[in-house]
Amino acid sequence: MLAMIWRFFVAVFDWRTIWRKLNGLPIVDVVCVTNMRDDTDRRRYLGKTHPACGHFNGPRFWLKGRIAGRTRALDITADEMTKVSGRRKAREQFYAATQWAVDHGARVILLAAATKRLFEGPELAELKAKFPDTLFTIGDNGTVSLLKRETFKALDSAGLKPALCRIGVLGPYGFLGEIMVEALKNAGYDIIGAGPNIGGLERVRDEYGIETCQSITEMGKVDVMIACTHSENVSLTVENIELVRRPCRKLIVIDVAEPSNLRYREYRKCQGVVIRQDAGNAYAPGLKYVLGAISYRMFRLTRGVTFGCFAEAFSLASASKRGEDVGSSDWLTVSDENMEIVAKMFERDGFTVPSPRCFGRPVVSFDLSLGVAKTARPSALKLAMQRLHIL
Repeated sequence: MLAMIWRFFVAVFDWRTIWRKLNGLPIVDVVCVTNMRDDTDRRRYLGKTHPACGHFNGPRFWLKGRIAGRTRALDITADEMTKVSGRRKAREQFYAATQWAVDHGARVILLAAATKRLFEGPELAELKAKFPDTLFTIGDNGTVSLLKRETFKALDSAGLKPALCRIGVLGPYGFLGEIMVEALKNAGYDIIGAGPNIGGLERVRDEYGIETCQSITEMGKVDVMIACTHSENVSLTVENIELVRRPCRKLIVIDVAEPSNLRYREYRKCQGVVIRQDAGNAYAPGLKYVLGAISYRMFRLTRGVTFGCFAEAFSLASASKRGEDVGSSDWLTVSDENMEIVAKMFERDGFTVPSPRCFGRPVVSFDLSLGVAKTARPSALKLAMQRLHIL
């Protein structure tokens, strides 16, 4: 019921879209097609209902009042997509959601969250052939550039120099994980990667000369943990955090996974010994959510903040409107050239690294000494929203 009420008021208060409709203009410029992260998303956005078409409206955004963005969510969670039947269902829903987006004017489509790896080889070629005039992106060039900047900023804030720091990377063989391994290794940091994929571990070990292991319990002591996967096999818990953090010091957790690797309930149990940072997000003062705080809190974000991949999709749509040639690049791959282009687009659109946050609350200090507060107290508005089950 609450989800239906929220969608109703979002539609009522989205006056810019109403104006576009009245003037016969496309109602969207960019659509971010995503799966639901978990059962929390399902409860918030669907309740016990299931859309007949397999997809539904999530938060609506406007960038500088001229770029109309929409989240179009699939009726499937990340865990459900790990099964063969789930991936098949997700592909069908993705096609339907993309058709909806194109019919409503979108020229840029983001494959967000777990949909990034939904199409490969012939399936990807088929997707592009079906929508030849659509620019597809996975948004990882934007996410990577933001993640690297905020990681090194956190290391600097904590005073962790290469010679005196050991960093763990969870999922080092994945897209984001491997890029972070390379960046940190080039900066001189001591790295150990952990994950259940034996072949992937062997590859990054041989290519980058780092230590690897299959579980967190085998890692030994580290100063920082960069979580690039939400795999249950390497999920951070109270127990394994105690095994890896150094005695009498807090552990820094840079969490770029969606859903979060260190879940909120686990974090609450160990927040006195952990400094956790939401990672891979972007902030722009010109980014507005329709229905403001209610919408961005439902999305588990804060004012003016969105995911790095969403920011890339917005900037591609913005650049396209400016007449820039962005269609000649392959935005389904990550490259130094693409990251440079995205960095320039971000600068023009006002996207930057947000102030450090932990589950939406400001990270007050990166002091690793025990007993120093990490996050600000929740506001009265946030407490009220928690009571309404919005948070």
